[in-house]
Amino acid sequence: MKARTNGIETYYELHGKEGAPWLVLSHSLACSTRMWDPQIEALKGEYRILAYDTRGHGASEAPKAAYTLEMLADDLKALLEHLGIAKASYCGLSMGGMIGQTFALKYPGVFTRLALADTTCRYPAEAARVWEERIRTAETQGMGPLAQPTLERWFTAPYREKNPGVVDGIRKLILATPVAGYVGCSHALPKINLTARLKEIRCPILVIVGAEDPGTPVAMAEEIHANAPGSKLVVLPQAAHLANLEQPEGFTGALRAFLRAGSSPG
Repeated sequence: MKARTNGIETYYELHGKEGAPWLVLSHSLACSTRMWDPQIEALKGEYRILAYDTRGHGASEAPKAAYTLEMLADDLKALLEHLGIAKASYCGLSMGGMIGQTFALKYPGVFTRLALADTTCRYPAEAARVWEERIRTAETQGMGPLAQPTLERWFTAPYREKNPGVVDGIRKLILATPVAGYVGCSHALPKINLTARLKEIRCPILVIVGAEDPGTPVAMAEEIHANAPGSKLVVLPQAAHLANLEQPEGFTGALRAFLRAGSSPG
């Protein structure tokens, strides 16, 4: 389904039981709602799930501009208002986790639970050069040259070898990402700097990270955990950046336990 929200056409899907508690799923850069298929299947019996394509991704509109995290949070707020959703739990991975932090601070009281997976609350200054190079590559050569290096960061080598079908599915999502959307979001993400403000988020927080994630490593998850009082940290072994796909049972189990129980000191 599509809705015009915050000036763009946004693609979204609704799954699960009407009347059940809402759960919003927000994907990583260069992906779409499809990266959440294992979690949708596992959780749709307990929750009313909203999965959506971020601005510039999937079937959502991809305006050519530099986006901001505040803009991406506003996109989600407009979609929630369009659907009449006043309260929801939220799970975002990588870019989705950055949108979740930004949203929770800008719109306090909407999220009842906040799961932040394989993400960061800030990047070191030297990361700016990496993002600039990715932008330059996308603008001059398209998404093709970015696909394989991205897959090597997102999945461990043993997983890539044993699960070519899953990896190829993600490759196709990367290649299908509009250059304007990838570039627009790549201008937004490295500017995140929310460490000092995490203590302002009042809802329970779960931090999940793959033990072998090179892009947003365990140290970044630990920084979020250390600065978000009462948060819980789960490190999934044998998983890189897309931990929800590489270790779906462990990821979904941790998320389900958190959604059912709320926060516990961790």
